[in-house]
Amino acid sequence: MSTCLIGAPASGVAAPSFDDLRWRNAAVIGGGALLVGTYGMSKWWKDGFTGDFHTVDEGWFGQDTPSGGADKLGHAYFTYAGTRLLTRGFAAMGNEPRHALQLGFWSTLGIMTTVEVVDGYSKKFAFSAQDVIMNVAGAGLGYLMERDPELDRLIDIRLHYWPSERGDFDIAGDYSGQTYLLVAKASGVPTLRSSPVLRYFELALGYGTRGYESGPGQGSRHLYFGISLNVSELLGQKVYGSNEKPSRTQRATEMFFEYIQLPGTAVPLAEHRF
Repeated sequence: MSTCLIGAPASGVAAPSFDDLRWRNAAVIGGGALLVGTYGMSKWWKDGFTGDFHTVDEGWFGQDTPSGGADKLGHAYFTYAGTRLLTRGFAAMGNEPRHALQLGFWSTLGIMTTVEVVDGYSKKFAFSAQDVIMNVAGAGLGYLMERDPELDRLIDIRLHYWPSERGDFDIAGDYSGQTYLLVAKASGVPTLRSSPVLRYFELALGYGTRGYESGPGQGSRHLYFGISLNVSELLGQKVYGSNEKPSRTQRATEMFFEYIQLPGTAVPLAEHRF
C-alpha cells in the first residue's frame, strides 16, 4: 500500500487560518530541529566546539575512507526519511499536499545542512561536502517518492539494523550494525500482487560496512542481494484486513516498515565482500 502524503487533511475538514497554520508549521520545524539537535549534543558534539571552521575531504565509498561509505548512505537515508516524514507532518497540520511536500523537503535539507555547518565548528568532526551532496540526494529522492505513488508502491529504501560488537544501541552512528536496502516489492507489480503468496516477498539489494571502528582501511565493505518479507503487506492483509480507509494504527505500522527492515525478515542469497 502506498503511503504518500498519508497525513493530508480529510475532505470536509475546515482549513486552518494562515496565522494558525504558520504556528503549526513552525512547531513541526522546531520539533524536528530539537530532536536532531538533542541527539547531536549527546552523540556528535559532546566534545565541544572550536572558534574555527574546518572542512575535510572524506571521499565516498573507498576502502580507505572513514567508514567505507556507510556514513554517506546514512546521510542520504535519514534525509530521505526526514523529508517524507516531515511532509506528512506538515500535511497533518493542514497544509495542501504540494505545499506540505515543499516544506518537508526544504525543512529537512535545512536542518541537515545546519548539522553539517555545526560539524565544521566541532572539535571531533568537520564540514564535509560529500555529506552535503548526499543530503541533497536523499531529500531529492524523498521528494520524488512522495510525488510518484506508483514508484512508492514498487520501491522502498530501508535500514536493517542490529547492534554491532560495540555493544550500544545507536541506529544512526553504529555503522557496523547497519545495512541499507533498496527493495523492489512484488506487491507493487499488478501481476504479482494478485498472487496469494508472492505478493508478500521482495527483492533486496543491500550495502553495509563492518569493522571500520579500528580506523580507515581496516574494515570491509559488503554488497548483498537477497529476498525480504514485506511486513507491511503481510500485516495489512492478515492482521488489519485490506480496506480503503486504514486505521491510524495501520498507517503508523505501514510507515514504520516502509523505512525499517526488521532483523530476521531479509535473507541474503549472495554476498560480495571487498
